[in-house]
Amino acid sequence: MADRGVDVSALPKEVRDLLAELDLELSEGDITQKGFEKKRAKLLAPFIVQRPEPHPGPPPEQQQPEASRDVDPTPEPTATPKPTSSSLCSASARRRRSHRSGGARDDRYRSDVHTEAVQAALAQHREQKMALPMPTKRRSTYVQSPAGSCTPPDTSSASEDEGSSPQQASVGGAVGQNLQSPDSWINRSLQGSSTSSSASSTLSHGEGKPQPALMADVVVHTRPESSIVPPDVTSFAAQDRGPRVDLPPNMPVRGMSREQSRSSMMDTADGVPISRVSTKIQQLLNTLKRPKRPPLREFFLDDSEEIVEVPQPDPNTPRPEGRQMIPVKGEPLGVVSNWPPALQAALARWGATQAKSPALTTLDITGKPLYTLTYGKLWTRSVKLAYTLLNKLGTKTEPVLKPGDRVALVFPNNDPGMFCVAFYGCLLAEVIPVPIEVPLSRKDAGSQQIGFLLGSCGVSLALTSEVCLKGLPKTPNGEIMQFKGWPRLKWVVTDSKYLTKPSKDWQPHIPTANNDIAYIEYKASKEGTVMGVAVSKLAMLTHCQALTQACNYSEGETLINVLDFKKDMGLWHGVLTSVMNRIHAVSVPYAVMKACPLSWVQRVHIHKAGVALVKCRDLHWAMMAHREQREISLASLRMLIVADGANPWSVSSCDAFLSVFQSHGLKPEVICPCASSPEAMTVAIRRPGIPGAPLPARAILSMGGLSHGVIRVNTEDKNSALTVQDVGHVMPGALMCIVKPDGPPQLCKTDEIGEIVVNSRAGGTMYYGLPGVTKNTFEVIPVNSSGAPIGEIPFIRTGLLGFVGPGSLVFVVGKNEGLLMVSGRRHNADDLVATALAVEPVKTVYRGRIAVFSVSVFYDERIVIVAEQRPEASEEDSFQWMSRVLQAVDSIHQVGLYCLALVPANTLPKTPLGGIHVAETKQRFLEGNLHPCNILMCPHTCVTNLPKPRQKQPVGVGPASILVGNLVAGKRIAQASGRDLGLIEDQDLVRKLCMWPTMMHQFLTEALQWRAQTDPEHTLFVLLNAKGVAVCTATCIQLHKRAEKIAGALSERGLNTGDNVVLLYPPGIDLIASFYGCLYAGCVPVTVRPPHPQNLSATLPTVRMIIDVSKAACILTTQTLMKTLRSKEAASAVNIKTWPTIIDTDDLPRKRPPQIYKPPTAEMLAYLDFSVSTTGMLTGVKISHAAVSALCRSIKLQCELYSSRQIAICLDPYCGLGFVLWCLCSVYSGHQSILIPPQELETSLPLWLGSLSQYRIRDTFCSYSVMELCTKGLGTQTEALKARGVNLTCVRSCVVVAEERPRLALTQSFSKLFKDLGLSSRAVSTAFSSRVNLAICLQGTTGPDPSTVYVDMKSLRHDRVRLVERGAPQSLPLMESGTILPGVRVVIVNPETQGPLGDSHLGEIWVNSPHSASGYYTIYGEENLQADHFNLRLSFGDPQTLWARTGYLGFVRRTELLDASGERHDALFVVGSLDETLELRGLRYHPVDIETSVSRAHRSIGESAVFTWTNLLVVVSELCGSEQDALDLVPLVTNVVLEEHHLVVGVVVIVDPGVIPINSRGEKQRMHLRDSFLADQLDPIYVAYNM
Repeated sequence: MADRGVDVSALPKEVRDLLAELDLELSEGDITQKGFEKKRAKLLAPFIVQRPEPHPGPPPEQQQPEASRDVDPTPEPTATPKPTSSSLCSASARRRRSHRSGGARDDRYRSDVHTEAVQAALAQHREQKMALPMPTKRRSTYVQSPAGSCTPPDTSSASEDEGSSPQQASVGGAVGQNLQSPDSWINRSLQGSSTSSSASSTLSHGEGKPQPALMADVVVHTRPESSIVPPDVTSFAAQDRGPRVDLPPNMPVRGMSREQSRSSMMDTADGVPISRVSTKIQQLLNTLKRPKRPPLREFFLDDSEEIVEVPQPDPNTPRPEGRQMIPVKGEPLGVVSNWPPALQAALARWGATQAKSPALTTLDITGKPLYTLTYGKLWTRSVKLAYTLLNKLGTKTEPVLKPGDRVALVFPNNDPGMFCVAFYGCLLAEVIPVPIEVPLSRKDAGSQQIGFLLGSCGVSLALTSEVCLKGLPKTPNGEIMQFKGWPRLKWVVTDSKYLTKPSKDWQPHIPTANNDIAYIEYKASKEGTVMGVAVSKLAMLTHCQALTQACNYSEGETLINVLDFKKDMGLWHGVLTSVMNRIHAVSVPYAVMKACPLSWVQRVHIHKAGVALVKCRDLHWAMMAHREQREISLASLRMLIVADGANPWSVSSCDAFLSVFQSHGLKPEVICPCASSPEAMTVAIRRPGIPGAPLPARAILSMGGLSHGVIRVNTEDKNSALTVQDVGHVMPGALMCIVKPDGPPQLCKTDEIGEIVVNSRAGGTMYYGLPGVTKNTFEVIPVNSSGAPIGEIPFIRTGLLGFVGPGSLVFVVGKNEGLLMVSGRRHNADDLVATALAVEPVKTVYRGRIAVFSVSVFYDERIVIVAEQRPEASEEDSFQWMSRVLQAVDSIHQVGLYCLALVPANTLPKTPLGGIHVAETKQRFLEGNLHPCNILMCPHTCVTNLPKPRQKQPVGVGPASILVGNLVAGKRIAQASGRDLGLIEDQDLVRKLCMWPTMMHQFLTEALQWRAQTDPEHTLFVLLNAKGVAVCTATCIQLHKRAEKIAGALSERGLNTGDNVVLLYPPGIDLIASFYGCLYAGCVPVTVRPPHPQNLSATLPTVRMIIDVSKAACILTTQTLMKTLRSKEAASAVNIKTWPTIIDTDDLPRKRPPQIYKPPTAEMLAYLDFSVSTTGMLTGVKISHAAVSALCRSIKLQCELYSSRQIAICLDPYCGLGFVLWCLCSVYSGHQSILIPPQELETSLPLWLGSLSQYRIRDTFCSYSVMELCTKGLGTQTEALKARGVNLTCVRSCVVVAEERPRLALTQSFSKLFKDLGLSSRAVSTAFSSRVNLAICLQGTTGPDPSTVYVDMKSLRHDRVRLVERGAPQSLPLMESGTILPGVRVVIVNPETQGPLGDSHLGEIWVNSPHSASGYYTIYGEENLQADHFNLRLSFGDPQTLWARTGYLGFVRRTELLDASGERHDALFVVGSLDETLELRGLRYHPVDIETSVSRAHRSIGESAVFTWTNLLVVVSELCGSEQDALDLVPLVTNVVLEEHHLVVGVVVIVDPGVIPINSRGEKQRMHLRDSFLADQLDPIYVAYNM
């Protein structure tokens, strides 16, 4: 910043002009930023004062004059010193942009006072360090196009002029000093982070160079701090949770002592630096520790389940104290003798008597007159058109149009002449014109709503000009395109050459004005719907008379009209009243204003016009383009009508315009603001004043008072004041009241803000075709405080909010459509726009391109601000601007913003005149189609009505929990059991069932030997490859012999009985043979998933960890895997020199072991089952021979398995029930197992379903990941599968094996999708297992079908179960987890008191069964965990039984169904893992519920996962769509979690598909994801930190 120490306003004029020219070059893209800085520094070099201390900036008094320049939107600025009017226009025309500009919201918001107020408010924040973490964005997501190739939006915005105003720099400098300089701010916001988001992501991706000095400084300064452990880390971070599955092998193992566990763990909390992400979260936490709103009370008693915290009314809230207002009457409408009986009569009169008199002049694009339409031509052409419409469009018997039909008028804004002819032609033909905008494309914002208007008005014919018709979008065969939502239209061209001259005897019928409809004017509501306001002929005439009287129009005057002549003031003055008074209207189109902003002032000067009709925007543009034009005179103006004078921010534009043009003859009393609405037409207008008379006073109101709907003169805080000018008196012949804007139309008190309602003959009559809405708007009868009507005359609601001041002057403070009701207080969208624009010299966004609206989220309105960002604005600039806007809005309006979004230039939907289409913007925001490039969500500060946090009651076993028999607290104990595990002693039956005698053999080894002797050739296993071909089979004798061979090899290597042996095999028969080989040798097998050859660095450490933890003496594996374990790639991931003995079992010699080992007791260890839980904990459990035998028997009984049966298994065979089904059950029951490795499905999706059909399988087992693959990959291919002969009618049961809550949506989708292939809807069911017991439930063949219940989610969060009806709000469907296995008992226990719970109560599931694991495999003798999970007793009730804790929450419910024994069936419902639940606000949340909501939020969200970090909820979502959708997801995710779960999301992370780790069972590894996030290993597309 070369000008940091220079007061630019004090520089010589030549230097200032050169600086302005330079700024202009930069804004036009004619010079690079580097070149600009170089030249600017050169110009300023002689004036820079060297000072040791930074300059604090000029005092506020000095800033005031220049501040106005800073915040003013401008059209194209001109840099040349003294142009003439014509040269000015042509110069501007040369620089005209090819885009539409930002009309409506441009520059009504300027106010020096307000700018100062905002700067002062921001200065108060100077002391508070803004420690907001900046969002992290992947550099490739939004590559801003270079300035040259991107059309910068709206040069009407202050875009360019901020540079060209020479005073800008000093104010900019002052503001910078006032707050913090960007450098210091960025430094502070990045403190503790390893790099800034932009620098780091650029470096990591290698796209472009990092920011130079500043970023480097940040990096250097912050590196030492980055390893500091952030405080507030929850207690488990170090002790229980380390890195997860695929991280290096220092995972905590159940059973390790604390110290050893800590030392062998990766130092998440005390070693590895917590990088950028965690530091940013810490900054976020710091900002949340200082809430600006009063903080919520910490805890509340859980008495009632109120959803919303209702704020207590503030006793200091201002209330209205005045008396009830008295209706205000306008002056009587005078009767003038020569006023015409109808408007058409006036045209007929002037057409005949003053044919040469000019009616309308149109300008070309350079601002020069194009053609003038005289009253004679206007009359004759209108008559020709009327004749053509009535007589020449159809046949005589069937005319296309008849009087009273509605006709659309489609004319561009630069063709007022054609429009006037069409409008009066329709009036003369007595058809009803409906003027609309020219549709430019199918996707025009609001085009569909215009279609709704045309449909509701029954329009079938459209009038247009030839030029316009040619420009309309066409289909390939040349027809006019059918616009979205539009009725079919017949297009008629109204150019003179296509019109027919009427016969001499034909005259148009001109009746006296009556209540028939004259025309329909369109109006867009707050929601974006477009309605037609019908205006009667009488109202049209009366309105023209009232305007004539109020504005004192006289015959032959000249009127300059800059407004849209199709509607509102532009139509009423420039087309209707002008014809009544034979006024010469000069229409200045919008395109001319863009090219030459001074054109309307020049027209006033040239035509000596008495009246000009403008908006604040036009005042502003003229003022900014004005460069000492001495020859311009505005002395002829007797009335300058400011059409949007009702906007409170118009006062500063009027003042500034007057100050510039007073020297050109502009008199202060000619400025006449007015207020109007489509329904009531003109509501009030300031009458032209008498020269020298005092001007009306302004009202300086307190914004705080306004937000409560009361009028208070601002005395305390000058920052939050609103200066309002009056809009004059009520129209002649009208009556006005102020009523409450919502509820019954009760009259307001004199010091209360309300909606203005008007009774007048000159107002609209109805919304055409919408009688329901009409009644509420056009037929309002105000009532007094007691509710009694004040009279019988109906009033019209104007939609304007205001009050009547002294002298019956009308003041307007806002509009209903811009009203935002937040927490019971009213805020005006325009006020918020003004505050946002006054924040600083707006270098980040385009002025006039800001939309403010509210969205309804969680029982209240939330404010959203969307603005268009300049292409050259950096991430830091944008973020700094957004955070300052937050502070300013908070200080001045005392309201929190919910969301601030910046979108790329030219992407917000526009209205036809270039303003922002707010309703469409809101719609896109809610649909996730806005595509912002920067976003800041602030739910923490603005959501103050969250439910009460729950305080957990102290847990104690009180008298209410007394157990009586099988009742607890008056309810049946929640317990359930499977049927008995009976023993078969009849030897004949044994032989008949070909089943080995259970009394003789307690060990699987004996069973295999017995089968090898009795039925050697019976095939037990068939392994299929990706093509569905059996590549390997194993009969009883083959399996026995292979097992002997492996046992021989183990004995030969000198392994001892009880040694642990790791089995490292791909899914297949080798794994099974090695397992039995180990049992034959007396070793303890440990099955381990082999590492992924393409991803050794991630998968090999887990293998290594299990080998180390299990103290394996030897590894059995294949030749290929042995090479992998010893490869160079493996060496880079782990230490390969310390592997235990590795035995390759592919080519073993045929050597039998000396003997087959038989354990002395069945309680001896059979094998170890190691698995990584979803919380990332590696646990190994000990399974005894007795447990194996009991489990196999239980499954055999449940599924009715015997040797003639076949089952298909598509599961991972390494742990849990998957391993049991793959390796053990067939040997026990003798059935044949078709083995389908799940990874084969990745190459051949139909493999599993095809095999079921091919082998006619009745029972199959799969995992959720397999089911999901088939659902997503084959769901659309059922016809092709059917054609290939796939038939699933044979499938009786398809069981999903899992350790989680049943995924009801997935199983139902699977059933529905494959119903066409014959799959029975009853076939699909789930199993439930846990670490302590490998099979608790399994839907067999005998039990009743699984039942489904609906539970209330609010109750679940309070650890209660409340059943509700299907479809109830906040209901969650839960499916029973399968029938409880024989020999298994479960009880539901309070995890804190360890006492039993009653039926339908939520608690932890405890299990007792002969096949429970014997305990955790510990290597250090730590028994605490053992005692905590195994061999527990209930604290009361049944103290004898030993139970194991599953770690899952669930409940038991007795159903009406009967089980096999004829008893009522007890269903077990699993809700979720206790370890995974999130404790937030005293409530318990299950991640899967939040994830389900998030996945529904937007079509581009694939998988999502949630976890917490220091009480912040983090949501990670995979983006399936394009990267430009990434930021759309942030507000939608925040909204849905707030709405459905009453939680504020702290961080939203958008990542690529496949980033969320999912294990082979299809379970999300949330803790693994959490560690990757905190270690900054996710490479996210975007990270949003919600404030």
